[in-house]
Amino acid sequence: MAGTTVTTKAKKKMLYARAGIAPLPKIVGMAFGTGGVNDAGTIIPHSADQNALHKEVLRKQVDGYEVVSDTKVRYSCTLTADELAGVYISECGLYDADGDMVAMKSFMKKGKDGDMEAVFECEDMF
Repeated sequence: MAGTTVTTKAKKKMLYARAGIAPLPKIVGMAFGTGGVNDAGTIIPHSADQNALHKEVLRKQVDGYEVVSDTKVRYSCTLTADELAGVYISECGLYDADGDMVAMKSFMKKGKDGDMEAVFECEDMF
């Protein structure tokens, strides 16, 4: 996710896992929010110290993932026709099995119609 904020909590978990102090919980879901832009439409970035989106409206398990390369995994999550219908989504994030945000991204508002599915993809890469 270009322009993505990797959380301080996620970095700490990676360091602890590499040292053998604690296991690294897997990424299990994607969160969606409406707080990624202000009233003027300007994108509001996230802080690495946040553990939540600006205005979360839904959390959902990822559909799955694809290993794109040795340094990149792509996660996908499908919003069904009735999920977030009529909502303008402007931020999303990946969260782990502990419920902690791993990475977050704000973007221009994307409208979600009630008669269609929408697939979101987020890449985790080093």
